[in-house]
Amino acid sequence: MNLRRTRRDEPELNLIPLVDILFVVLIFFIVTTTFNRDAGITLTLPEASAGAEAKQDTTLGIVIDAEGRYYINQQQVVNTSPETLKRALQQVAAELHDAPVVISADAKTPHQAVITAMDVARQLGFVHITLATQNPQQTKP
Repeated sequence: MNLRRTRRDEPELNLIPLVDILFVVLIFFIVTTTFNRDAGITLTLPEASAGAEAKQDTTLGIVIDAEGRYYINQQQVVNTSPETLKRALQQVAAELHDAPVVISADAKTPHQAVITAMDVARQLGFVHITLATQNPQQTKP
C-alpha cells in the first residue's frame, strides 16, 4: 500500500489562445472601420443670441408665411413656383449678388418652401444665406 500523497500539478489556464483571438478581433475591427469623413456635412450654424446684429443696407430679405407664400423685400411673389421666385429674385437683386440673403419663415411654414427659397438663391449665385431666428426669451409674455 502506498500511503504517500502524490503531488499533483495545479491546473493552469493557458492565456495564449485567448490573446491570439483578441488580437485577430482587434485587427478585424481596424481593417473594417473607415476613418474617412467624406460623407460628413460641414455646416456653420447661425447663432441665436440676445444681442442685435448690425444690419447691412444691402440685405435681401425673403419672407415665407405659414401657407408657403413668398415675399421679397415686402413685395409678394405672384405664386409659389420656384421659377416665379427665381425671376422675382433676379429682378430685385440684379446688382446685389454679394448681398446676404435672410430667409424669415413662419414656424408653421412647410419645410419644402424654405428649401426651395434656399435652392433658388443658391442657383442665382448667392452664397451668404441666413435663416432668421427669434430669441425664445423675447417671445414669453
